[in-house]
Formats: sequence, structure tokens, C-alpha cells
Amino acid sequence: MPTSLTSFAQVLRAENPGPMTLDGTRSYLLRARNDGVGHDGAGLGVVVDPGPLDDAHLRALAGAGPVGLILVTHRHPDHTAGSERLRELTGAPVRGADPAHCHGGEPLRDGETIAVGALRVEVIATPGHTADSVCLRAAADGADPVVLTGDTVLGSGTTVIANPDGSLAAYLASLDRLERVATASDGGTLRGLPGHGPVVEDLTATVRAYRAHRLQRLGQVREALVELGEDATADDVVARVYAHVPPPVRAAARQSVEAQLAYLRADG
Repeated sequence: MPTSLTSFAQVLRAENPGPMTLDGTRSYLLRARNDGVGHDGAGLGVVVDPGPLDDAHLRALAGAGPVGLILVTHRHPDHTAGSERLRELTGAPVRGADPAHCHGGEPLRDGETIAVGALRVEVIATPGHTADSVCLRAAADGADPVVLTGDTVLGSGTTVIANPDGSLAAYLASLDRLERVATASDGGTLRGLPGHGPVVEDLTATVRAYRAHRLQRLGQVREALVELGEDATADDVVARVYAHVPPPVRAAARQSVEAQLAYLRADG
């Protein structure tokens, strides 16, 4: 059964561990607890990232309470493959930024606020990991908001800039935007609920660490190009910069290197 994280957010981890999914994809169930009769959609929940096509996992999500809406943070199948089945189980429409991953619902729009009962979910476009990546700022019950970060920010390690539509320039801009969202006006910070790994307790600090890591890696790739020559391939750079990376995640490192090379070459 889902585990409570806040008064309005629960998490259920799918049993799909692996090099790219860590200990499994995290599906989130959002529901305002203090909904009253006066709220349209009172008592309905929102599932974020149904996860893989795992019937036991999807039935557990559907059985945790009525679901009025299903959202996906980006196109990867470890987040979206169960969407249509969860729609069958709940009758709820599925919405994502990419129309290809919408079932019975409209594509998500950057900046829109979705209201389900007393729950409010703001859509924040954060392309970079993929072109269709979004983060979701959720609030209810008078509790502190949280930001569901999909794979833009993980609970452990760093994310890959995924081909064919990942972009380092877009990702760095998305980190800037996410930092502004995560940092409250009083200087405090929000918690992040990632698609993989544990809760990010200080999202602002993590975003800043992500940016520093990306810029450090970019410097290493630039140095590798100086040593190897401007015509060096992604494989050449991976062998030089990511030599310590275990073979199971070497393909992901190669995708990030391709994005870094495209960024550097576009910048001259």
C-alpha cells in the first residue's frame, strides 16, 4: 500500500529496479484530506507517473481511493507504460506534455494550475532530460507544497540527458527555473518528490549541486576535446571522462556526452 509523505501525498514504489530506475519507479498519489462537500471533485485523487505495466502495482494505486486524474512527468516507459491500464481500472483521464501519452485528456500546458477538489497542481515545463519533461508543484491542506520532479531531479545520483530529444542547454535553463520554484520568498526551500530514489529534503540545494555537477562535467568534456581533437566521437570522450562508470550505465553516460558535445559545438 502507498506510504504517506505529507498530509496530501503518498508514494508507492514499483518493483522494477535497475541501473536506470535505481530501486524502482515511484508513483505518487495526491489527495487533499480536508476536502469538503463544497469542492468540485472532493475526495478524488491524482496519480502521478503510474509506472510500468505491472498489474499488482496499478491495482494497488487504484485501490488506494478514487482517482480522478492521472499525470505523467515524461515519456519514458518506466513512468508511462501503466497509464492506459490504470485508466481502465479507474476511468480517470491521462495527461502529459506529449499528446502521445494522453489518453482521454488534453496535453499539459506550462503554467496551468489543475484543481482536483482542494488539491492544486501547477505544471512547470522543465525540458532537458527529455523534451516533454515537466515538474509539478502540488499544494493542499495548508501544508507546505512539494515539487514532483520526475527524472529532472532524482533522489540519488544525477539524471541523464536522454536522446533523441534531451538537451543540455534546455536542462540548465530548467534547473534555473526549478530553483526559483523551490526557493520560497522567505529563503526556505521545498521538498522534492523524485521519480526514483528517496525524498529530496532540500530541493534548492540539490538543484544547485546538479548545476555545479553538470558544469564540472562540461569542463571535463571540453578538456577531453582539447586533448583528443575536435573531431573526437562520443565514445572517445566517454572512454576518457567516464572511464570509472560501470558498464550497465555506460550507454546513459554516452547519451549525456552526446548532449554535452552538441552544447559545446553549438557554442563554438
